Amino acid sequence: MDNDRQPESEMDLARHASFLAAAATLPPAARLCINRCNLPAWILGSLAFQRHPVPLAIDGVHDFHSDLCRRLDPIADHGARAQCFADYMTVRFCLEDLEEAGLTPGRRKKSRANANYLRLVRGWSFDSDGREGAVLKYWAETRFGLLARHHGRPLHGRGSEDYLWFQGEAVRGIYGTNAVESQLDLLYTYCQYELARQHPGTTHLTLHRGINSIGDHEVLGREPDGSYLVLLNNLNSFTSDRERADEFGDYLLTAQVPRAKVFFYNRLLPGMLKGEDEFVVVGGVYGVRIATL
Repeated sequence: MDNDRQPESEMDLARHASFLAAAATLPPAARLCINRCNLPAWILGSLAFQRHPVPLAIDGVHDFHSDLCRRLDPIADHGARAQCFADYMTVRFCLEDLEEAGLTPGRRKKSRANANYLRLVRGWSFDSDGREGAVLKYWAETRFGLLARHHGRPLHGRGSEDYLWFQGEAVRGIYGTNAVESQLDLLYTYCQYELARQHPGTTHLTLHRGINSIGDHEVLGREPDGSYLVLLNNLNSFTSDRERADEFGDYLLTAQVPRAKVFFYNRLLPGMLKGEDEFVVVGGVYGVRIATL
């Protein structure tokens, strides 16, 4: 009996060792030691997570907004759920009555009135290296513990001038807003809720990204099957439309993206976000295919 069990034990140890090796792939310089998520950055940003994902949850969101799910559950139509979510955000964060939320009347009121989750994701679609993009990348840092690697230029670590400039852009985008980071927490949580309803039992989505050269990304190594190990920025734009990705570069990067790492996608809020096929994805280490177009 013992001899029969030994191969299984050795196989289990080999699998465990393989998992630990994949989990150790996220470089220490690309992560924070703490985050606001149910998994630490070194796990959720690893190759092991891409291969074996589990649901991610931002601290406190379900507890504070459990009534939202109760409202959404009986609604069968996707568009009606999106409207319910938008109405909930408007009321919860006083988006149409910022003075009720504590904003002091004055000349800044008009400029800050649109500084909400919709303005940020629309700004990302227009220019992911703009101020709205800086806010979203900073949000991803604080929630998932994955440091931004690029924002208009490479960011060379937390002490570099480039990184301090990036932080300044993010802080200026957040200043004076009405809990915009909490709004983004809810947007991510609603996105995960919708993906679970529309794609039950699915753990990954096949997504594409057009790039100009392989050097556009931080390549960590190669897999035996020829795929690349790359360290992606903490937030990245992908598309579900391969032909659309072809328009943005000479190479096609294709990844199996864990459903848990989709922050939002344009069809999530029909009529509220432009475009149809963009997915914004939380980064980390990914095994990807890169093909010449």
